[in-house]
Amino acid sequence: MSLDIRLFHDALAAHDVRFDGVFFVGVTSTRIYCRPICRVRAPKAVNCRFFDTAQQAEQAGFRPCLRCRPELAPGNAPVDDAQRIASLIVRRLEDGQLGDEAGLEAVATQFELSSRQIRRIVRRELGVAPIQLLLTRRLLLAKQLLTETTLPMTEIAFASGFASVRRFNDAFVRRYRMPPSRLRQRIAEEPAAATGETSTLQLAYRPPYDWSSLLEFLAARVLAGVEQVSDRSYARTVRLGTAKGWIRVTQAKKRDALLVEFTHTLTPVLPALLARLRALFDLDARPDIISARLAGDRLLARAVKANAGLRVPGAFDGFEIGLRAILGQQVTVKAATKIASRLVEAFGEPMTTEIEGLTRLTPTAAQMAHATVDDIARHGVVQSRARSIIGLAKAYDAGELSLDGGTHRDPADAIARLAELPGIGPWTAHYLAMRAIRWPDAFPKEDIAVRNSLGGVTPREAEAMSERWRPWRSYAVMHLWRIGAVPALTRR
Repeated sequence: MSLDIRLFHDALAAHDVRFDGVFFVGVTSTRIYCRPICRVRAPKAVNCRFFDTAQQAEQAGFRPCLRCRPELAPGNAPVDDAQRIASLIVRRLEDGQLGDEAGLEAVATQFELSSRQIRRIVRRELGVAPIQLLLTRRLLLAKQLLTETTLPMTEIAFASGFASVRRFNDAFVRRYRMPPSRLRQRIAEEPAAATGETSTLQLAYRPPYDWSSLLEFLAARVLAGVEQVSDRSYARTVRLGTAKGWIRVTQAKKRDALLVEFTHTLTPVLPALLARLRALFDLDARPDIISARLAGDRLLARAVKANAGLRVPGAFDGFEIGLRAILGQQVTVKAATKIASRLVEAFGEPMTTEIEGLTRLTPTAAQMAHATVDDIARHGVVQSRARSIIGLAKAYDAGELSLDGGTHRDPADAIARLAELPGIGPWTAHYLAMRAIRWPDAFPKEDIAVRNSLGGVTPREAEAMSERWRPWRSYAVMHLWRIGAVPALTRR
């Protein structure tokens, strides 16, 4: 079995949405081809043929799957910009920026289409009308708030995006055939209590989960004023649109879940908040499949066993991680974090919280785009990197660049676009692909710690060695960073 077949089959078995549109699989026993996210049981590797495009699969004599519909895979929709439009609408739904017909009209205007065309595209791409997609997301959030918090029914209705309690009740009865008050009464366990100005929700994950290692990683890079990390929790200030507040995340004791305490000022943007936290803590990973692949490598076997459930920390804010990545070029983590904290103190908006140490909001792209090179350089940033920060901020603020996970359908293209920005080299682009774009197969081969863990090899040699870890090289990098101080592992 070739290396390519092995790595593609591993990605197929994971049903990981991050590989959707990257490749297609044809099953020789059925002569049907599917997307890697198809929920049917993964066929044996010997019965699989893998293709870069749906067209290649059809030319080889395979028929499209009627369940996963390969023609709707990202980058393969029959209408120009269709997937991009659908993805934009989903992101705006999650960010709370699309709540009525006016929102659809704005999207239609942006793409120079009619609202009717927008509705047709969304139905084709996502299988439902925009209004149904919006309603489903509102009801699912309401259901979670009903079962996990003691927020008043009125607050739940508005936090979920409904214009009135009456509309909330009507929609809930139609969909679930019971009033929302009955659902709350039927919960066997007491919901998490709302304490003062906060409530708590849970975010589930697949075990095992190396919570302590993730906190250790974040603690080494903590932004003073914005973040606070202890050996048990992660807390930070939050700004999403006009909503401001703070969150604190801990690990549940008896469930495979994280507990998110959030201020009620953030309830209007809960979908966006929870989506960003799932990305930050890599909650959608399949540790069983990833570890099974990496544990078979002699170099990584001991590390994988010692750090079961190791995750790739994501990014809560795309511009924030981009700023920090630029500052991290050719300096230590400690030095980069210190400089980043100075910029927070200089440009971050002051904020009062009940958590000691959380006193600032992270600087926005708009704020940094209006700064001068001298404004940034006076805080210990060399001028070349100050110019890179301003260039990144302007591109991000103008909407020319996105560092949000799930918005890039071609990881290689996204990495290449990042590398085209002034001051963004291959290391920075792949680091951002790992943490911001959430690409599981990114590999910053120039990273000195990675190369040292591999025995002091060159970047080209590191790239060659990494082929055996595909398609989970981002996770291999995390293990290499952890074993970098144990030379015995590289000598064996």
